Amino acid sequence: MSARYRENQVPSQVGKTAFVTGANTGIGFDTARVLAEKGARVLLGCRDEQRALKAMTAIRARAPRASLAWVELDLTSLASIRSASEQVLAEGQLDLLVNNAGVMVPPKTRTQDGFELQFGVNHLGHFALTGHLLPLLKQQPDARIVTVSSLAHRGGKIDFDDLQADRSYSRMKRYQMSKLANILFTLALSEKLAQAEFGLKAIACHPGGSNTELGRHLGPLKYLFLPLELIMNSSAEGALPTLRAATDPDAISGDYYGPAGWGEFARSAKRAVIDPAARDSQLWERLWQVSEGLTGVDFKL
Repeated sequence: MSARYRENQVPSQVGKTAFVTGANTGIGFDTARVLAEKGARVLLGCRDEQRALKAMTAIRARAPRASLAWVELDLTSLASIRSASEQVLAEGQLDLLVNNAGVMVPPKTRTQDGFELQFGVNHLGHFALTGHLLPLLKQQPDARIVTVSSLAHRGGKIDFDDLQADRSYSRMKRYQMSKLANILFTLALSEKLAQAEFGLKAIACHPGGSNTELGRHLGPLKYLFLPLELIMNSSAEGALPTLRAATDPDAISGDYYGPAGWGEFARSAKRAVIDPAARDSQLWERLWQVSEGLTGVDFKL
C-alpha cells in the first residue's frame, strides 16, 4: 500500500456480498458505493425505502451494473433487526457485515424496546444484528465484521449502574459510552472467534472528523465546529478507514483503523490507537453478558 490510502486501492469484491447498515447517507453510503463499484453485491440496511432507492440510484449512476438490494432495518427495534436478518440470511451468502449506522448526541430518547437511544442503536442493535447473522458469516472464508466506532470512545465509560440513563443523561457521555461499547464488542468478538477457531475477523474503525448528517442533533453547538469544516473529512474520505478495515488483505482480527492525518482527525486510513482502558478483557466480558441478556441474542460461541 502507498502512504496515502485511496479508494482505488480497494481490491476487487467480485463474488462477495456485503451488508452495510445506514447505507443511504454519509459514510455508509460511500462505503456501499465503493464496494458496489468494486463488484460486490451490496445490501443496504435502511429504515426508509425512498431514501434507500435514492441511494441505489446514485450508486448505479457510478456503477450501472451494481447488484444492490434494500433491507428494511430499524435499529431501534429488536423485531425489525430480526426481520432484516432473516432477509439477509435468505441471500445464502454474506462475506462482510459493516455495522455503520448510528446516532450522535440526540435528546434523551428510548428505542422501541426501552433502551437509551445511543446505547440501543449504536451498540445493542448492532450486537443483536451480528449475532443473528453470524451463522451465515461463518460459512465464508475470511468473512469480516466491521464496526464503526469514534474518536469519542476515548474517555468513555460504561455506566453499568445506569445503562438506560434512568437517573441521568448527558448527550456526549452517552455517545462516548456507545462508541466505547463498539470497541469492547469488537475486541471481545475477535477473541471469542479466535477461541472457537473460526476464520472470521472482527475489526473496528472510526472516520475521524467527518461532516455528515450524524451531527444533525448538535443544534447551536454545530457552529462551534464551523472552523473545523475546512479540515474535516468528506463522507467519502471518512469512509476510507471503513473500507480499509473491510477489504485490506493485511488487516487482522482485532485491528482498529482511522484517518492517517494529525490526531487521526482526517485524511487517508491507517491502523489507529485504541484507548488502553478498552483493553480490559473483564470489561469486554461484562458488557458481552449484559448485551446478551438485554437483546436475548446468544452468539453460541
